[in-house]
Amino acid sequence: MKKLFGTFGVRRIANQILTPEFASKLAAAYGTLVKGWVAVGGDPRTSTPLIKHAVIAGLLSSGCKVVDLGILPTPAVQYAVRNYYNGGVIITASHNPPQYNGIKFVDEDGIGIAEDMELKIEDMFFNENPDRVAYDEIGEVTGNDGLVDEYIDEVIQRVDQDAIAKAKLKVIVDCGSGAACFTTPYILRKLGCEVTTLNCQPDGFFPGRNPEPTEDNLQELIKTVKASGADLGIAHDGDADRTICIDEKGNFVMGDKTFALVEKQLLQENQGGLIVTTVATSSAIYDIAEEYGGEVTATRVGDLLVARELKNSDGLFGGEENGGLIFPDFVYGRDAALSTAKIVEIMALTSKPLSQLVAELPAYQSVKMKVECPDDRKQEIMDKIATDTQEYKVDTTDGVKIFREEGWLIIRPSGTEPIFRCFAEAENVDDATKMAEWGISLVKKHLGK
Repeated sequence: MKKLFGTFGVRRIANQILTPEFASKLAAAYGTLVKGWVAVGGDPRTSTPLIKHAVIAGLLSSGCKVVDLGILPTPAVQYAVRNYYNGGVIITASHNPPQYNGIKFVDEDGIGIAEDMELKIEDMFFNENPDRVAYDEIGEVTGNDGLVDEYIDEVIQRVDQDAIAKAKLKVIVDCGSGAACFTTPYILRKLGCEVTTLNCQPDGFFPGRNPEPTEDNLQELIKTVKASGADLGIAHDGDADRTICIDEKGNFVMGDKTFALVEKQLLQENQGGLIVTTVATSSAIYDIAEEYGGEVTATRVGDLLVARELKNSDGLFGGEENGGLIFPDFVYGRDAALSTAKIVEIMALTSKPLSQLVAELPAYQSVKMKVECPDDRKQEIMDKIATDTQEYKVDTTDGVKIFREEGWLIIRPSGTEPIFRCFAEAENVDDATKMAEWGISLVKKHLGK
């Protein structure tokens, strides 16, 4: 049982639990296993410099050499590691509030490290025995100033630049003051879009909105798209690995819709292929695959698990329902920049507005809810819910996915926060809402609420 690692990396409140001492020791344990060139980058949180320098110190102390990439998106670090380095560390808490930060470790392919490596790191961390090299074996720290520009250029090369330029799309971009400030606006302008920016100044206090790109948090973007007559609104989370769209009418587009849209395009272009997703993703992904010659494999929730399966199975495309899309020929992780570029490419090639493209997809309604739950009670609650739902057909790949006549729902403990999440999907929103409320009521019953 892991004590520190969640779904991907370690997230805690900065400088309370995630102190310089904590970060340095954790990085030294990782460095003990890697022993090579390690790239380090992070998002613009106020605590990122403090944690980054502690991580670098830990890596150097264990015998690694370090490339400090500065502030940039998580997928840009993953791209760098896959192409140039032996490992990587990303300082980010992704969509969490500003008081949090985190440390994500990736392997030589840029994929989040496997569970057995996490357990080895935890063992060294708690037993105080990472390697500490002699003074004359301490490595150097260098930089790679051209990495962001290279990443941007590689994204642009993967879409039809001429078609996008001719479409003259008007796009409003809300980077949430996160790491996407350094990439998405520049990519869209280079592609010939007319770009207006919101919250595109990096700021670790996230003054414009909460980093999580939920509908409630994107009201300013929605109003701006409507008022300006834009073709598209784009929003990202703190570390720029997720993309959420607002259509030209100001409608919030769920992440599974953009997943299905890009899946459809890629399956058509490649005459089929393997799609990898999680058990919490929409049935629309399966419908699209069946229609366009694809097949689907489902994993537990976590983009690193999807990425690893894509690599092991030579998959075409993958992602999650939260707007995190994975293009395995580019980066083995969720990539907001290429997701954005592919979405505008699809709009340009089809000459259709986003609302029409979404309307042409299989229609399901999904509802997401959450409830607080202490980490130390998650397993107990999960076991009781599994007992409560034995009368139904269930899938226990991750949490409990319950299949009912009106649709399905999944109840699972978050790997990054002290909460339970409940996702429900049905053909109409009332059924989805009722199922989600039922799922939350099961959690609350066993919490004694």
